[in-house]
Amino acid sequence: MRSFTEKKLLVATHNAGKLEEIKAILAPFGVEVVGAKEMNLPEPEETESTFVGNARIKAHAAANATGLPALADDSGIEVDCLDGAPGVYTADWATTPNGRDFTMAMEKTWKACDEIEAELPRTARFRSTLVLAWPDGHDEVFDGRVEGQLVWPMRGALGHGYDPMFQPDGYDQTFAEMDAAQKNEISHRADAFRKFVTIFDAK
Repeated sequence: MRSFTEKKLLVATHNAGKLEEIKAILAPFGVEVVGAKEMNLPEPEETESTFVGNARIKAHAAANATGLPALADDSGIEVDCLDGAPGVYTADWATTPNGRDFTMAMEKTWKACDEIEAELPRTARFRSTLVLAWPDGHDEVFDGRVEGQLVWPMRGALGHGYDPMFQPDGYDQTFAEMDAAQKNEISHRADAFRKFVTIFDAK
């Protein structure tokens, strides 16, 4: 695995919240973190059918455009009885002409399980794949996941996306019933970032 020795990292996201989260994670390592928006980078089209494929598109596009190492992620929820759907298309399932509606997406997901009379528990997992790309074309991949099950009706008002219907293994609360600190300890993104920061320790 290649160690990260540069002083500046571009995070290929236009999401301000995600950027701040990553800045906080990397603060102990003395790395300057900048976002794609402040570099005026467009958002590339995600044309792959895997999390790692789409994360690679975003990371390499940003690295090639700026000459900086770039970090990108792609994430979603996989439902076992739906053969892993919605998976990489998680955001697409929530897309409407007026923006994203995750309540609609969760209803659609549970209905799809009902239609095939899927047994309980309806096991699922959240996935997060990080790709760190360098301008020379090299990249490193870090895959995070958290196993759990779908619950219905939805529970909780915290979090975002599919959090109100996802109950992680070993807990009786959904992600949307947990405070941010508790969720961020066990989430798929936390799992991926625990692996990611080891490349800084390796210097």
